[in-house]
Amino acid sequence: MEYRVLGRSGLRVSEVSLGCWAIGGPSWRDGEAVGWSGNNDAESIAGLKRAFELGINHFDTADVYGDGHSERVIGRFLKEVPRDQVVIASKVGWFRGTAPNAMQPIHIRHQLEQSLMNLGTDYLDLHYFHNTNFGPDDRYLEEAADMMRQLQKEGKVRVIGQSGYSYGDFMRVCPVTRPDVLQFHYNAFGNSFDQPDTNLFQWADERNIGIVLFGPLAQGLLLDKFDPENPPAFGEGDIRASNSSYTKERLLEIRKQLGPIKERFGSEVQDLVRVAIQFALAQSPNACVIPGFKNDKQVESNARGAGNPLSTDDVAFIRSILQAK
Repeated sequence: MEYRVLGRSGLRVSEVSLGCWAIGGPSWRDGEAVGWSGNNDAESIAGLKRAFELGINHFDTADVYGDGHSERVIGRFLKEVPRDQVVIASKVGWFRGTAPNAMQPIHIRHQLEQSLMNLGTDYLDLHYFHNTNFGPDDRYLEEAADMMRQLQKEGKVRVIGQSGYSYGDFMRVCPVTRPDVLQFHYNAFGNSFDQPDTNLFQWADERNIGIVLFGPLAQGLLLDKFDPENPPAFGEGDIRASNSSYTKERLLEIRKQLGPIKERFGSEVQDLVRVAIQFALAQSPNACVIPGFKNDKQVESNARGAGNPLSTDDVAFIRSILQAK
């Protein structure tokens, strides 16, 4: 496994790390499905153990994934590995309980204590603000940032991170939250974060800020593993059920797009895993990816995508094919 340092955070992580959203299982927030169906705790534990054997050392979860279930599954895994050999990340911001806003400072402290209890550890290596919703007119922004730094002083949080969904949101809150790691969505289909006026990679690199990328496989869409004639159906509580990308029309479009990619790099799913993962990693030397998983076979497939970088020409070719307007 190849490793990278997440910029000024100093955290040394496997370039292919693991996102642990799916192992939280189905869940809902305000009536909307925000989880994943098809999880099995025994398979999740087997996947986590296999990851550690393969050199994957960074595991990303959140308080809201399965309402703490993902953290508790990781907690079982942590009983079997040396704590100082893994980097554990969690987040606060989507579950507000009885607080007026999830970023209310006392709620941040409560959720951190709950996360630590779920995980069976006394510190997080990396703790994120999961979004940029700090209340009306950013009412809780400064207090939330102060609370996170207080938790850092207490030794309960090593590194502070910021997750977000738009360039403008990052620019608005980062001067206050002062994160050493950013987390955002990115894959070879591209998005606003790689555009000239909103290039978050460039902004982070100039400040030596670490980058953690979720969705590098586009939830499997970049692997051409779904049959357009028989689109996948997802269980209750699964966020993918509302995703229009899994329609017959979109799956056919993606399959056509991937044709030239397969000709150049290989047509097996594993070839496409490598292409997707390495394309994302090519965006910054301070970046790692956190593809999701549900079992040890998916972990092995993700891990095999490491250590085989794309050339500059390869990256340009992929961009020209998948991001053609």
